[in-house]
Amino acid sequence: MSKIAVIGAGSFGAAICIHLCSIGHQVCLWSFSQEEYDYIKEHRDIGNKLPGVKLPEELELTTDLAGAVGDADLTVLAVPSIFVRSMAKQLAFCLPKGATIVSVAKGLEEATLSRLSEVIEEELPERKICILSGPSHAEEVAIHLPTVLVAGAKAKATAEKVQSIFMSDTLRVYTSPDLIGMETGAALKNVIALAAGMSDGLGFGDNTKAALMTRGIAEITRLSVAMGGEPETLAGLTGTGDLVVTCMSRHSRNRKCGFLIGQGMDPKEAVKSVGMVVEGVNCAGAAKKLAEKYNISMPLTEEVNAVLFDGVPAKEAVGRLMTREKREENTSLKWTE
Repeated sequence: MSKIAVIGAGSFGAAICIHLCSIGHQVCLWSFSQEEYDYIKEHRDIGNKLPGVKLPEELELTTDLAGAVGDADLTVLAVPSIFVRSMAKQLAFCLPKGATIVSVAKGLEEATLSRLSEVIEEELPERKICILSGPSHAEEVAIHLPTVLVAGAKAKATAEKVQSIFMSDTLRVYTSPDLIGMETGAALKNVIALAAGMSDGLGFGDNTKAALMTRGIAEITRLSVAMGGEPETLAGLTGTGDLVVTCMSRHSRNRKCGFLIGQGMDPKEAVKSVGMVVEGVNCAGAAKKLAEKYNISMPLTEEVNAVLFDGVPAKEAVGRLMTREKREENTSLKWTE
């Protein structure tokens, strides 16, 4: 069994702790504040971030970052995407060279348009970096419902190490070398989930949502391939799989936020109402900039940005999508006549 440090006491960080403790690993959860640490220690839960779920008694708690990661076999970075760089900067002072770090955040850095593994690699050189991603709501991982993820890394040995540590009879892990495909899929599906939620909030039906999801994965794939990713990845767990669960699930913050916007709530108020980080809102601007950088058509992403930041009503954005110029669905296919 391994000694594992989990950095970040949010819903997914807590769920990972529960899972890893259940299969016998020695796990230490690092909290960013004394107040949060005191609450978790007293109640053995993380409050409304994961309602009704208790943390194992054997889970160690700490606010000492160096102490948590110094002799860990594996460090899991479980903070929102907007905090990945600042957290990596802190870890640079205490995470040993050669250490393995696993990021479970899903997003892009808007200022640089970097993928999160690139951000971590920049701040933590000479460490082994892995991305763990896939359709995985914390609420279900925490109660051991069957879940399947992908461990992605440049080195096969790194991905296989993470695979071996996390695997259990309720959590299956595949491996992949395609970090570009995995990370673009994981980040941009949140943008499409906002659109799916808006569709629900407007009272549209299954036909509409199916179209949004299908065209959404098409534009994510176009961008990913332009960036160097593989189309097969976007057809897999970290692409289509993650998109489906985020667009459909009652647990999805992005879908909930979009739903409130579709019902007429101001986007900023919708984010506040969700009460937790809505990664799609953080990622939408970066996704649009990447589409412009690579000259990729991403109409859904453009309209989500228009709703979020330009004051365009969701219903108007749908109308603009429906009345775009006529085109083929797959331009690579050849007509026989």
